[in-house]
Amino acid sequence: MRAGDELPPLEIAVTRTLIVAGAIASRDFQDVHHDAESARAKGSPDIFMNILTTNGLVGRYVTDCLGPTAVLRGLAIRLGAPNYPGDTMVLTGRIEEVDGDTAVVRVLGANGIGRHVSATVTVSVSPVSLMSPLYPVSPVSPVLPSTPGGTP
Repeated sequence: MRAGDELPPLEIAVTRTLIVAGAIASRDFQDVHHDAESARAKGSPDIFMNILTTNGLVGRYVTDCLGPTAVLRGLAIRLGAPNYPGDTMVLTGRIEEVDGDTAVVRVLGANGIGRHVSATVTVSVSPVSLMSPLYPVSPVSPVLPSTPGGTP
């Protein structure tokens, strides 16, 4: 892990379920995150993702890329274009600085209408993991049905 290293991009499908589940999980019951009619009455074309869901996705992106010993130490985000259902958010990252076992990672997230998030993430990674290359972890591991003979 060195300053200048790029993290692999991560595409996240922005579904109605993701938006509503993220709002519920973070106890954000504002109607603009689950009720399309109320969101439209308030000037939005549809429901949109809340800031806490974005926080979680950015944090997960960094820890997934840096490995199982990565621990978030700080996260600062700025929101931009809303994430609406049916869009895709693409997260990209770059290690800006490394000091011992601590790194500062710059993360950007873009969707079809612009930049959704810009973030600065401070993360510590154990020395064992620092010797390993960056590796992406799939956010969803597909479970394939078995066929006769035990192969998918």
